[in-house]
Amino acid sequence: MLYFTKWKAALVLIVCALGVVYAAPNFLPKDVLPTESSFLPSKQINLGLDLRGGSHMLLEVDTDSVVRERYEALADSIRTELRKEKIRNRPREATMKGAEVTVLNPEDAEKARELVRNIEPNTVMSGEGNNIIVSYNETAMKELVDRALSQSVEVVRRRVDELGTTEPSIQRQGTNRIVVQVPGLDDPSRLRAILGRTAKMNFHLVNAQKTVSDARATGLPPGTMILPAADQGDRAAGIHEYLVDRRIVVSGDNLVDSQPTFSDGRPVVSFRFDAAGGARFGDVTSKSAGRSLAIVLDGEVISAPRINEPILGGSGIITGQFSVQEANDLSLLLRAGALPAPMQILEERSVGPGLGQDSVEAGEIAAVLGLVFVIAFMVISYGRFGIYADIALMLNLILVLAVMSVLQATLTLPGIAGIVLTVGMAVDANVLIFERIREERRNGRTVINAIDAGYRSAMSTILDANITTLIAALVLFSFGSGPIKGFAVTLAIGIVTSMFSAIWLTRLLIAGWIKRRRPTELVL
Repeated sequence: MLYFTKWKAALVLIVCALGVVYAAPNFLPKDVLPTESSFLPSKQINLGLDLRGGSHMLLEVDTDSVVRERYEALADSIRTELRKEKIRNRPREATMKGAEVTVLNPEDAEKARELVRNIEPNTVMSGEGNNIIVSYNETAMKELVDRALSQSVEVVRRRVDELGTTEPSIQRQGTNRIVVQVPGLDDPSRLRAILGRTAKMNFHLVNAQKTVSDARATGLPPGTMILPAADQGDRAAGIHEYLVDRRIVVSGDNLVDSQPTFSDGRPVVSFRFDAAGGARFGDVTSKSAGRSLAIVLDGEVISAPRINEPILGGSGIITGQFSVQEANDLSLLLRAGALPAPMQILEERSVGPGLGQDSVEAGEIAAVLGLVFVIAFMVISYGRFGIYADIALMLNLILVLAVMSVLQATLTLPGIAGIVLTVGMAVDANVLIFERIREERRNGRTVINAIDAGYRSAMSTILDANITTLIAALVLFSFGSGPIKGFAVTLAIGIVTSMFSAIWLTRLLIAGWIKRRRPTELVL
């Protein structure tokens, strides 16, 4: 156990040297770090929300609205099929039960059922008499909700990334919730505004048959709806609502880019469609010259410009009483894409950088005190061997920092607790070995034989203890969330590095001392 080949000794020293090199950027100011083009390491450990300050939000996705919207689309498909066969029907409002249609002629009910029986896969048909209800089976419903949540996570991620923040944490929680943590964000209210909007934008033609007041008095024309005006300029001019065609002429799904810009000295938002959207936009503006085109965002008309001439380039601008910040935020929302469902903010917390700094200082004090006490205990208890164990302990902490820097792991306050725990665990293996060496020495073995037997006998116990702790850390990481994951990450890294420092580094130091001094007595 005490014999080291040259390549093994070189390997241990190379690993220690790499640990020092990759941990070094954490002790340097950001302005003196090597650039990305340099071959030198430049990555620092990311500080979590509780250390750096920032915003924490718990969002709930309204998956019911996704299901209802999908059932509305399914009801439209059913009505289209029935109209093809000239079967008169009346739709009902979509609910969580399914897409419901009433056949007006009882004699056509059975024929209608045959037509819609296989209108879409993974659906089941129910209802009695003239009523036909088509709903998704359990598997399809689960896939629909899961897909909506995955899309919401991706859209939230794109929106947060557009804010220019670094290392945000965005994770699913349960079946319909999303946890968002944005360290270092100075304006939590802007994050709330960005994440609280669905940002579903569509283009509708303004209906010119009636005014809004006439439509309310005599009834809405077929295929129309009334939407509120969101633009302050419209409200100032006395326009509070618009009568628009229900049909979407161009969908916001066809948007590929949106940027804030200026027109006539006022902030506006430019947009650009993909090829399909640009073709539809050009066709609509060519056929509807003289009419107004309502730009609808989340059920409100944010702008309704008049179409003076065909717009064939697939791009345009959104005008309104925007401030520069509002234009920036709107273009950000449109670039990131619409959420598949509205979201509600269930919990919101902001951690100031001052509180984060206090946490860092408290964690540093705890780590330093723990380190000092452990170092003193090892030197007092085991003399020279204790010094070697302390050297390995310091290298172990450096390796933990290096691994976390390379992996770009996020250090949280519980993570600091994991590092403090690692300080104690790092010398635990050495304590087992040294006590075993004492026992072998009392049994009359020579110095070299006692040391060799101590390492060999304690090895199985060390492996068992560290492997079981590593399993616990992996379980915490797999089933935990947030702070628990941070603790599990540092604990797992610390276990692996402490095994290296105790079994390899300390043993190399002791083997080198024995080879140089050839001691006949051992003070331990």
